[in-house]
Amino acid sequence: MIVLGRITAPYGVKGWLRLHPFGDDPASWRAMPHWWLGKDDKDFSAWRAWPLLALKPHGKEWLVRFAGIEDRTAAEALAGSFAGAPREALPATAEGEYYWADLIGLRVVNERGEPLGTVRELIETGAHAVLVVEDGEQERLLPFVGQVVKDVDGAAGRMVVAWEREW
Repeated sequence: MIVLGRITAPYGVKGWLRLHPFGDDPASWRAMPHWWLGKDDKDFSAWRAWPLLALKPHGKEWLVRFAGIEDRTAAEALAGSFAGAPREALPATAEGEYYWADLIGLRVVNERGEPLGTVRELIETGAHAVLVVEDGEQERLLPFVGQVVKDVDGAAGRMVVAWEREW
């Protein structure tokens, strides 16, 4: 299961929900006929599939509507849930695009091959995502932008970055 975002709150009285996406192309998720929702982003055993009725941008946020969620009370029960889908249900990524789940756990080395640690998580800052890289002694925050991230090799489990150990 790949976590795509989080349902933050109801919107209006007709069952719409606010969605905080953990990615930069939520519009492509419309192709999935249903999403899975659950309260725990580590244990997917209690997640439930919900047929997707609509997904639309609304200002700087996204709104989503699921079958069976007809009013605000039903929407309130889903607030705080994580939204996701099995990998095979997700749209394919373009060259140079990645799902966050594909980056977590990658070994990070700089351009000289010096190890910097492992990607523990990503943080969305508004301007761009930030990689949280840990090596057991130090935590580094690296911007996930082309000037810093030079190569991502998921098959090898490695990411090359333009970053020094002393920074």
